[in-house]
Amino acid sequence: MAAPGPNPQQMAAMQQQFAAEAAKRGMTPQQFAEKQREQLTADAAKLGLTPEQYVLQLRARAMQAHQQQYQAHQQQQQAQAQAEGQQQPQQPAPQQHQHQTTQQVPVNPNNPPDPKAIAVANWLRSQNLKPRTCIMDGQRKDMFKVKRAIRAIESPAYAKAAAKKNSLLPPVTDRASAENVFKLLPLSLLALRVTKVDPHAGHNHAKPKNRTKGLWTVKIEQHQETDPMMHYVWLYDGPQWKQKAMAAAVVAGIFAVVLFPLWPMMLRQGVWYLSVGMMGLLGLFFAMAIFRLILFCVTVFTVAPGLWLFPNLFEDVGFFDSFKPLWGWQETKKSKKSNKAKAKAESASAVESAPASAPSATTSSAETTSAPSAARRNLTAQVEEVEE
Repeated sequence: MAAPGPNPQQMAAMQQQFAAEAAKRGMTPQQFAEKQREQLTADAAKLGLTPEQYVLQLRARAMQAHQQQYQAHQQQQQAQAQAEGQQQPQQPAPQQHQHQTTQQVPVNPNNPPDPKAIAVANWLRSQNLKPRTCIMDGQRKDMFKVKRAIRAIESPAYAKAAAKKNSLLPPVTDRASAENVFKLLPLSLLALRVTKVDPHAGHNHAKPKNRTKGLWTVKIEQHQETDPMMHYVWLYDGPQWKQKAMAAAVVAGIFAVVLFPLWPMMLRQGVWYLSVGMMGLLGLFFAMAIFRLILFCVTVFTVAPGLWLFPNLFEDVGFFDSFKPLWGWQETKKSKKSNKAKAKAESASAVESAPASAPSATTSSAETTSAPSAARRNLTAQVEEVEE
């Protein structure tokens, strides 16, 4: 019978005892732990072992001693029960099962992730968990809440995906099974629980003024729990086939450029003509930009306020809209204000004429449609104002 591991109360007592030992020596727990590491390295060097081998040897001895003490305690209880004439209750299985459920499962980062955990992570990454960006160890990561992941695991979409043939998704029947499925992520180091920390804690300088609102700086917590309001951060980025494909394309492009002298003559001539054509278009564009600037400088003094060729050329519009209209007058602040005032006046008149009777509404609509058309015929071309 394997001896059960220490419960949370025993772990807390061990931590308190460790802190007390450090306080006796006038050191902080971190300094005391560092001193113990140095002593451990020295002891391992005396035995001709590495620190990892020496730690494994000490753990094996401690586990063996703990198991012997547990077996001796069980034998003592059996002997006492037989002496008192009481039969020992034969229910060790539930007690052992209870110990196994409460015992923390060790996580070995060297082991490969569980295929079921990878399947759950891939499925959750495809769902809308409303992730937010956070900073962990100086890197940007995606963070999500536990309640949204549990809700997605309990959804019919997960049940449908788990019911497919050759699916690695574990089945979910109730809330407890959904939490057990979610616990596969931290066990395989695919997602870990984090909490918000102040990156400037312990510093004497003031907080920066240009801090991004809502961008948390987080740290990994030791206890991985599944409270609905807790936050987890993704350490699993999903399948890397896209990154690999892009890297392969970049390498292939570099090889193609390096091996350009070995290309067939037809391909090399085509690339040469294409490059000459692109350079010609680029030169034509710069020539047009210089010509329109010279034309504007001349017309500013001759025909004020100045004429622009392709006034929307450098505006934030589409490619074809950059060449519309062909020309336009330079707009001043007064013209912009007058255009805005006219637009407001036209909108106000349209609102006032709306509640009129049917015949008058028809007449006014005809007049308003004819008036702008006449105004458009009399207006000269002007630069369009792009409002964001």
